[in-house]
Amino acid sequence: MTKPVAWGVLGVARIASAKVIPAMQRGALSQIVAIASRDAARAADAAAALGLAKSYGSYEELLADPEIEAVYNPLPNHLHVPWTIRAMEAGKHVLCEKPVALTADEARQLIAVRDRTGLQVAEAFMVRHHPQWLRARALVRAGRIGEIRAIQTFFSYYNDDAGNIRNQADIGGGALYDIGCYALVTARFLFEADPLRLIATMDRDPAMQVDRLTSALVEFPGGRHLTFTCSTQASPHQRVTVVGTMGRIEIDIPFNADPLARSRIRIDDGRDLAGGGLVVEDLELCDQYTLQGDAFSRAVRGEASLDFPIEDAVMNLRLIDCLFRSTVSGRWEAP
Repeated sequence: MTKPVAWGVLGVARIASAKVIPAMQRGALSQIVAIASRDAARAADAAAALGLAKSYGSYEELLADPEIEAVYNPLPNHLHVPWTIRAMEAGKHVLCEKPVALTADEARQLIAVRDRTGLQVAEAFMVRHHPQWLRARALVRAGRIGEIRAIQTFFSYYNDDAGNIRNQADIGGGALYDIGCYALVTARFLFEADPLRLIATMDRDPAMQVDRLTSALVEFPGGRHLTFTCSTQASPHQRVTVVGTMGRIEIDIPFNADPLARSRIRIDDGRDLAGGGLVVEDLELCDQYTLQGDAFSRAVRGEASLDFPIEDAVMNLRLIDCLFRSTVSGRWEAP
């Protein structure tokens, strides 16, 4: 049996403490052994609550622990690259939260460090491990909805707290970095291609200066399109619709799938507008964070390669760079 990978976590971010760590603790190949914070008391409290053996009052201490083989980095966006590099230089593999960087140029630094150290590094897009996305891609590949032509994605939540890191423009806050990135990465996942050009429009919060509403049109090879809207100041909603020449697929909760409920996708052959050809598939219970952690651990153990190496993250950031440029130029931008 494969020995579980010993993991450490940088920071006590809510996503780590509430979602990722508990999920990874249920994995067969991932063992969380330590957590670090710049506040030793907070680290100790988090370790106690999560049943972890070790806590550290600095990130440096955690990286110096020889037992830790891999690090999960859920720090604020502007700290992703610096601390991922420091972790790799300390001999640790790194799974870093999205977006892995604030620009493609910044993300490219991780390629050089990976090549120099020989360590694994990846961006944590957990959705690509979820059976609902794997099933949707399998249906597309099989021609179930004919030739895929367009994807429409909507993702929103409401957060107008100026103190929240997602609303701080200087450290990578805003809708596009936080949730618009999912629309891009999942469209690339289903189209199995990268875009040719992109154009976007943004509404920025007048006080916080983050984009609170972003919409974009993305052209893929073959005349295929992604259209998406993301917002951090709208009613919570998620939906993805994939339309082909012979039907469509809808993913009910595409991004924050509940691990305690069966995920659901709908396949409609388009015979009428009333859903006369609708089939609903309920998928098995799973936690996408558990699957993500074990997939990375498997790569650390050399049992599998990463499906999405760090070059994939660089491409997604090239697209995000284009969208930001487009809102200034008012024109299509090409990666």
